[in-house]
Parts: sequence; C-alpha cells; structure tokens
Amino acid sequence: MRDVRQAVAQLATVTVGLAIALGLRPASVREILAAYVLALAAIALLLLTRIAHDTEEWERSSSDFERALAPRRPERVRPAELIRAERDLVLANGNAGDLHTKLLPQLRDVATARLADRGLRLADAHVLLGDEAWELLRSDRPAPIDRGRPGLPLKQIAALFDRIEEL
Repeated sequence: MRDVRQAVAQLATVTVGLAIALGLRPASVREILAAYVLALAAIALLLLTRIAHDTEEWERSSSDFERALAPRRPERVRPAELIRAERDLVLANGNAGDLHTKLLPQLRDVATARLADRGLRLADAHVLLGDEAWELLRSDRPAPIDRGRPGLPLKQIAALFDRIEEL
C-alpha cells in the first residue's frame, strides 16, 4: 500500500512538472510529452518491480503452512445446469429437432408452473400467451417433419422467454 501511495505522489509530481514545462516551453511540446510518457513508464515499472519483489519475498519468507492458510480466490466454476441450458439454447437455434425435444419441453414446464401459480392450465392460456408462444408451447405440438432444419432464431427464443416471464 505504501508503494502505491508513493507512486501516486510521483505521478502527481511528474504531472505538475508537465504543467510547468508546458507553461515555460523549454523544449517543443512533442519532446515535453515524450519525457512525460517516459517518466510515467518509469514510475509504472518501478511500482511493478516493487510489487513483484514483495510477492517473491513473501513467498520465500513464509512457510508452506502459512501459504496453505493464506486466503485464496475461489475458483469460478460455472454450474452444470447453466452450461446445459446454454447448450440447449444453441442447439434449439441450430435445428428444429433439438428445439422440439429439448428446449420447448423445458419452457412448457416453466410456463405450466407459472400459470399454475395463477390457477390456470396451459391448455386454457392461449389468450394469455399469444398465438406465436401458444404454437410453440402447446402440449400437442407436432414434431417437425425435417428435424435437421434450422430451429428458432435467438430473437424469437428471447421473445418466448419474455412472454413466459410475463405470466
């Protein structure tokens, strides 16, 4: 922390020097700015060197036990369900067969649950859902003849999600 404060003080000093040099113009503006950038780079390198040195020194001075007890950043692990849902979205966009067998049944279940909270059944929700959403979510929806043709565009899938969320 002390190193950072020291670097900020150095930056302030160099910036004040820049302002003075631009006011007095002992050299061209281009040369003054080049010297300023060089000074900034030197300060950054000095700060990075100090941080690296402190880290190395800490690693050398601490025991294995101390390092084991030191707090670590938790690993960011994406939940398997999120990965599966993303995959289903991509597949539903890619072909009609996956849209029909993977994504729409999941969305139908969500819509059914949301409607049940309002005391309604999916079969009676045509007006609430609208024609487009109803055609996709109805339980008697026929399987596509060509399962390999493109599925739904992502904009339509997003609109369907929004429609279900409004229920």
